Amino acid sequence: MGSTISRLKGAFDPPEVAKGEGVLRFGILGAANIAPMALVGPAKTHPEVVVQAVAARNPQKASAFAEKHGIPEVKASYQEIVDDPTIDCVFIPLANSLHFEWAVRAVRAGKHVLLEKPSVANATEAEILFHLPELSQPNAPVLMEAFHNRFHPAWALFRSLVNPGDVVHVVARSMIPWWYVAKDGIEFNYSLAGGTMMHMGTYSFAALRSVFDAQPEECVSCDVSTSSNKTHDSDKIDTDFKAKFRFPNGGIGEAQSTLKGPTIWTPSNVTVTHREVMVEDGKLPSSQHKFQTREVTLHGFIQAIVWHRIDIKDVFQIRSTTDGKVIKKWGEKESLKAYTFRDAGGAFSDLPGEPFWMSYRHQLEQFVNRIKGRETQHWVDGEDSIDQMRMMDMAYEKSGLGRRPTTGTYT
Repeated sequence: MGSTISRLKGAFDPPEVAKGEGVLRFGILGAANIAPMALVGPAKTHPEVVVQAVAARNPQKASAFAEKHGIPEVKASYQEIVDDPTIDCVFIPLANSLHFEWAVRAVRAGKHVLLEKPSVANATEAEILFHLPELSQPNAPVLMEAFHNRFHPAWALFRSLVNPGDVVHVVARSMIPWWYVAKDGIEFNYSLAGGTMMHMGTYSFAALRSVFDAQPEECVSCDVSTSSNKTHDSDKIDTDFKAKFRFPNGGIGEAQSTLKGPTIWTPSNVTVTHREVMVEDGKLPSSQHKFQTREVTLHGFIQAIVWHRIDIKDVFQIRSTTDGKVIKKWGEKESLKAYTFRDAGGAFSDLPGEPFWMSYRHQLEQFVNRIKGRETQHWVDGEDSIDQMRMMDMAYEKSGLGRRPTTGTYT
């Protein structure tokens, strides 16, 4: 219990470190609720990062945000941050429909961009954004979609236990409790590219793609419920969904999420089922073969810092090579956790991190490394983000709601 309390205290009230030379100065576009957890807190523990400025549509909100979080400057507009030559990086946690426009503006201004997920509203915008000519120039800005959970040690350990070629079925679930989102919130606004697939559902989609290490060939089905709100084209807003995809190896992936989850937050989870494979066992006579079927579940794959657990269930059989008769059958179970890369072990054991580092802090580490020209152990590249939006478009089209509209106006 003591280690848990210490870890969570460090995560939500991180210690500040002295800043060294070559600091990267961030500006935040929008005083969003996610910004303190996604950037402000992690920046405190990074010796090369300073959050320098914030801007918001409401100047009073921006000023209150800056005062609360110790941010030195409040800018009058998003554009003022983008134009400021002292700002190196821009964090964009705006409403989904604004991601495209402001990411393009920031990249064209030479800023490095950490872009909240989903990166944009649809695949058309993603292809334009991640193929901007400025990104292929020498000393190009760094642009990354902030899929923070994929940087956590728990996800690295989980993926090391999965063999994509042998995966036959995956289910990825996420949720938001009903009380967490306001009835008039941006999640329920079609013009702002709202909907649960565009919210927590994007994690579920990304989990499937990561586990299969492939893009789905087809969205087999996508069942949705729509909002009962009477504003913002609510009949086009998915409040919960269940989508099924077919992947190139023939495996099936299922993604689920909801904006109307139960009162108590249920941890996200992803369960992977492998096909039966033959495994070597030198102790067996030549007349026998050993077979294994594996199921791996990561509970808490989005909020791993709070709590997570990896459950491994292996079923073994020893069968006769002559008639296939089962000689012996048994199961083995194991549960693992990894709050640091040392916990993850193997190839990850030398990677930096402390038990209180959130996935956001690990993400920031790699983002800075990429900007500084250092090796990055984990990354989300532009083609990955384009494929992510193609998958989401597939699901929206299959659901009958249609993909989220192209709303970006800056091309």
